[in-house]
Amino acid sequence: MTIQAIQDEIVDEFSMFDDWMQRYEYMIELGKTLPLIEEKYKTEDNIIKGCQSKVWVHAEENNGNIVFTADSDAILTKGIIAILIRVFSNQSPQTILDANTNFIDKIGLKEHLSPTRANGLVSMIKKIKMYALAFNAKNK
Repeated sequence: MTIQAIQDEIVDEFSMFDDWMQRYEYMIELGKTLPLIEEKYKTEDNIIKGCQSKVWVHAEENNGNIVFTADSDAILTKGIIAILIRVFSNQSPQTILDANTNFIDKIGLKEHLSPTRANGLVSMIKKIKMYALAFNAKNK
């Protein structure tokens, strides 16, 4: 499935909810489905800087695609990273680098987060793109 198709699917899912309390609950549920990072990868190198809660993201290459795992010590943040991993995991480095993240605006996520959480969201995307950049450079 393409990144755009996954993003469209997420936009459709979020449009089913009438209010933001329901959307927060849905994000918390999504967090429970997150492919969890192994304990050995909960290192300083894998922690997202700029998040008020702790978020770890690990990336491995598998058949030319990047597979992400993550975890957070906060349930809502775990839901946010779960959405990003759903979009970007199992995609090629170049596809990740070329992808836009306008689906975040379409679902209204950034505007309904506290400033520190919105900052954390931007930092999570940066980290994912940095992994893609590193794997892309390695494969050239």
